Amino acid sequence: MNRRNFGKLSLGAAAASLLPAASFAVAPATPANGGHKFAVMLWTLPKGLTFEQQLDLVAAAGYNSVEVGNEYEKWTPDEWTRNLAKLQSTGLGVDSAVPGRNPLADSTKRTALHDDILKALPGAKRLGCKQFIYTAFNRVPTQSPEEQRAAIVDTLKYAADLLEKDGFEIVLEPIDLLEHKEEAVISVSEAFEITRAVGSPRIKVLYDFYHEQRQAGNLIEKLTKNIDQVGLVHIADVPGRHQPGTGEVNYGNIYRELARLHYDRVICMEFSSQGDPVTVLKKAREEAIAAMSA
Repeated sequence: MNRRNFGKLSLGAAAASLLPAASFAVAPATPANGGHKFAVMLWTLPKGLTFEQQLDLVAAAGYNSVEVGNEYEKWTPDEWTRNLAKLQSTGLGVDSAVPGRNPLADSTKRTALHDDILKALPGAKRLGCKQFIYTAFNRVPTQSPEEQRAAIVDTLKYAADLLEKDGFEIVLEPIDLLEHKEEAVISVSEAFEITRAVGSPRIKVLYDFYHEQRQAGNLIEKLTKNIDQVGLVHIADVPGRHQPGTGEVNYGNIYRELARLHYDRVICMEFSSQGDPVTVLKKAREEAIAAMSA
């Protein structure tokens, strides 16, 4: 399963409301991580692991936090108790969640977006998560490119207003056409224009270097010129979506530029490990730290 399909899990946050409030904010950067924040997207881990087992794996690799889909919405009260306890014992945080996948250019789907956000909020807050990941999803065939962009801007303004009182942020993630041929926003170039037009500090861009390399390339120049709009970065090599060093992307140069730009947000590994996951994830984190410290 990948995070594009997390919505199919269709979870219910009512179970979370039965538990006492807990606070598990994103774990701070640790000295061992060179002052940087590293996360792992949980869908990339081996299948069949429980949430507790996933956290043990990520903690063993030395990370600060994890990113989830919306699977927490159908946890039982007992699962909530055990999973929150595991977060606390491992010292991990939850920095981002994926509530669902809604066509942001289609104003007729606004009710579904509203419902997804409100359904995801209670559990996300209980996890200490303050950021939702959204793709623009499908294009509307009758729209011109200008109409599409205006519609997405309007939808994100609506979402920003909806999340304002809870202090949540949305990051817009472009998806390359090789993965989803109907995707409405396919490059960070357009995503940066959209978030600037929205004009809200609650709306940023998820710069996924894997998707951008597959779609357009020129990774570092776009990062440098738009760092103020970057709310999260995702790491995987091309082709194959495996760890850095297995493909064509020079992540050493990307990490050095992130350090030069004083990027202080989360760096999330979203790759399928070739080899033992703990060993591979630990090496990827250490390589990133070494490059950013150079």
